[in-house]
Amino acid sequence: MRLNTAISRPDSSVLATNKVLKNTYMLLSMTLIFSAMTAGAAMYFNFPPFGMLVTLVGFYGLFFLTAKFSNSALGLLFVFALTGFMGLTLGPILSMYVKAFSNGNELIMMALGGTGVVFMGLSAYALTTRKDFSYMGGFLMVGVLVAFLAGIGAIVFAIPALSLAVSAMFVLLMSGMILFQTSQIVNGGETNYILATISLYVSIYNLFLSLLQLLGAFNGRN
Repeated sequence: MRLNTAISRPDSSVLATNKVLKNTYMLLSMTLIFSAMTAGAAMYFNFPPFGMLVTLVGFYGLFFLTAKFSNSALGLLFVFALTGFMGLTLGPILSMYVKAFSNGNELIMMALGGTGVVFMGLSAYALTTRKDFSYMGGFLMVGVLVAFLAGIGAIVFAIPALSLAVSAMFVLLMSGMILFQTSQIVNGGETNYILATISLYVSIYNLFLSLLQLLGAFNGRN
């Protein structure tokens, strides 16, 4: 009797993890598509760039609401509100690249392809090896905070070299985040698929923007 109980617990744990993983990737796919649609709409209607204050207030406000209602149906509504808003902020940035560079469309596709390759490669590694990368959590949080403050400094003091260094930092940090977040799901550290989706979405969003900025700086043709 004890043996059966011992066996059933790991089985139920694996099933629960697989369910979270399945729901996370399904919701992530839907939010990425929706975000692409809102970005396309922002480009089509020629939305002006969103200011930093509007972007930060909109992001953190919707992120807070998503986290607060992550255990209810309202959480799904706020997930799409957040990712749709981030898509709207992305649209003017993409329009700027298309207008500023003769190969703007190519740069966007290269950044998109690079983001896809990095995400799929790191996710596959975390899923197949099932290694626990939870030890990276503290380092990544500190790294993101430092990079964020450095990014603000690069904008305020208009230092292009620092801006590029921040983008390179974010590529590495977001890659680490994808490993960490996928590991959390696989090893049962994250059991809420809404929170897991948002975490991965933010990493993918920042990874894409960072790659786009680096490609624009080194491969862009005016």
